Amino acid sequence: MIGEKLRINRTGLVAVDLAATYLALFLSYHLRFNVEVFPITKGVPPFAPYVALFPIVTLIWPVVFYFRNLLQGRPQRSRVEEVFSVTIAVALAMVVLNAGLAFYRDFTYSRLVLGIFAVLDIVLVAVGRLIYWNVMAKVWASSRHRRRALVAGAGELGRTVAEKLAQHRELGLDVVGFLDDDPGKVNAKFEGLPVLGANDQLERVVQENRVDLLYVALPIAAQHKTVRLLKLAEPLLLAVRVVPDLLQYYTLHAGVEDLDGIPVINLTQIPLAGWNTFIKRLMDLVLGSLALVVAAPLLAGIALVVWLEDRGPVVYRQLRMGLDGKPFRIVKFRTMIPNAEQETGPRFAIPHDPRITRAGVWLRRFSLDELPQLINVVRGEMSLVGPRPERPEFVARFRKRYPEYMSRHRVRAGITGWAQVHDLRGQSSIRKRIAYDLYYIDNWSLALDFKIMGLTALRFWRHRHAY
Repeated sequence: MIGEKLRINRTGLVAVDLAATYLALFLSYHLRFNVEVFPITKGVPPFAPYVALFPIVTLIWPVVFYFRNLLQGRPQRSRVEEVFSVTIAVALAMVVLNAGLAFYRDFTYSRLVLGIFAVLDIVLVAVGRLIYWNVMAKVWASSRHRRRALVAGAGELGRTVAEKLAQHRELGLDVVGFLDDDPGKVNAKFEGLPVLGANDQLERVVQENRVDLLYVALPIAAQHKTVRLLKLAEPLLLAVRVVPDLLQYYTLHAGVEDLDGIPVINLTQIPLAGWNTFIKRLMDLVLGSLALVVAAPLLAGIALVVWLEDRGPVVYRQLRMGLDGKPFRIVKFRTMIPNAEQETGPRFAIPHDPRITRAGVWLRRFSLDELPQLINVVRGEMSLVGPRPERPEFVARFRKRYPEYMSRHRVRAGITGWAQVHDLRGQSSIRKRIAYDLYYIDNWSLALDFKIMGLTALRFWRHRHAY
């Protein structure tokens, strides 16, 4: 059901992207040579060579958009993120196009036309996608196309499934509620949806709520319940989807190594190794040093504000866990009163925390207290992008509850990260933060790092969990 909708959406996206790109190419030529936005000095070239670019564009653009994950069949998590991804994809497509045109000697294409084309393409593709998603949301929102779904399992995995389905209305699914065997969850509500009964009551719940699709989101330890649910669902002619609880046994991309003819599977192989480590470190050193120089006046101003409030220390050094579980001292602007944890001991900040100073409230809200960590980046203790480092006391607590937590320390900790740009920080779900951090480690690339830095710059003022 979802697969069919995703295929329809992918086809529609390809059509919209190409139509917008064709229009951008046509308008760029028209604006350059017919409207004469800029003076024409070498005469008006024929339009035919530009028409010849259409089939080339048809080959390049979908391929680049596909590898930039823009043809997944569902919208990005936010409109800002989609526009950012479109901008990167168009830039890469233009690089490929210009590289090909460099070998073409029969005609010289106007650089200005190509420049206008790139700008127009970003705008038109972004607008076209916005219109497309709005139209498809209305199509799938109609009662004729919508289906009713039931989630078996009201634990964290099941609630995450319900949350994702609610976020993606374009998939045409309405979640009616949960099934769960926990007596304490009877008549309870999660994500605004009720627990309608136990797993054995599947038939009654399906008939009363006209359910079309069952999502089984039970933990691995409850595998026997999953098997029983599948048997109960079979005579009801339900479409069934099983959501595996992979986070508990999350492993990174496996690689095969050779031990004198014996294949050995490496379960901890990650993209950020070898040459990639050197490239990322070089980027951190160059950009971190440049950022320190550019931000020097701002750092001095913040330091003065912190000092003037109570004449206390300006910076705060705190022990954190870094690469390979090795501790280091993180540097931050002080946002709490001196000796804030003398009586309470180590604990997370809470909303309206009385320990936070007046200046600290604003520094935390805009994440400006993190700026001195550029020093940690230049020194090699941190990276610009990576999982946020935690204190050893919290690490000891989390590693017992979440065995996969320590996998975060396979890379350098970062000032910002994939979890942070999705508003997962402070008092947010530890389990979700782990999932996003492991996704980053598993899918690292320089492009992803730049994407995260761009999203951080766009979203730094919207953090809900920065106390």
